[in-house]
Amino acid sequence: MTKNIAAERERAAEVVKLLKVEYPKAQCSLDYKTEHQLLVATILSAQCTDKRVNLITPNLFKKYKNVESFAYCDVEELSQDIRSAGYHNSKARSIQGSALKIVEENNGQVPKNITDLISLPGVGRKTANCVLGECFNVPSMVIDTHMIRIMNLLGFINTKNVAKMESELMKIFDKKDWVKLTHMIIDHGRAVCIARRPQCDKCILVDLCPSASISN
Repeated sequence: MTKNIAAERERAAEVVKLLKVEYPKAQCSLDYKTEHQLLVATILSAQCTDKRVNLITPNLFKKYKNVESFAYCDVEELSQDIRSAGYHNSKARSIQGSALKIVEENNGQVPKNITDLISLPGVGRKTANCVLGECFNVPSMVIDTHMIRIMNLLGFINTKNVAKMESELMKIFDKKDWVKLTHMIIDHGRAVCIARRPQCDKCILVDLCPSASISN
């Protein structure tokens, strides 16, 4: 059945409005000071909690002070430095490989467009969109596990295909809200719409959610 896009946009705007009231301070939960530090932190965050990443990065960024330090490091030593993040060998190769390409092909500057970012080793659309939105104010939408689950529950999409989901949600939500939306949905997913025990009775979106388990 074809959706009424105008109605969906109206519902999406109401969702954003309610989330902004509930989570006014929602922001990226990874700690960083530079574009490259966020790139590294986001690579580390794959299959790892942001909390764990934030425990690793202070010492990591003291030891590897800039992109060149990562580019020309001993990758086996780097692997041990990030061991607690999981998948440390592949993440170390991605961090070094992406840094090397940034130094040797982009004058040491993190790319500011999606095409060049996803050409870096270990960088997919999720990481690229995170960096673009947070560091370069480029309207972008990060699709993480919370977004996949909650947007499906809200009925805005019916897919787990990240690329398709990103495309469909961008048509529904206002461009100015794309970056903030992900952070608010993550906060909501951690606090209320918890994967195995959603608290629909406490949810501000209950009247807008077709999956709500309590009667409206």
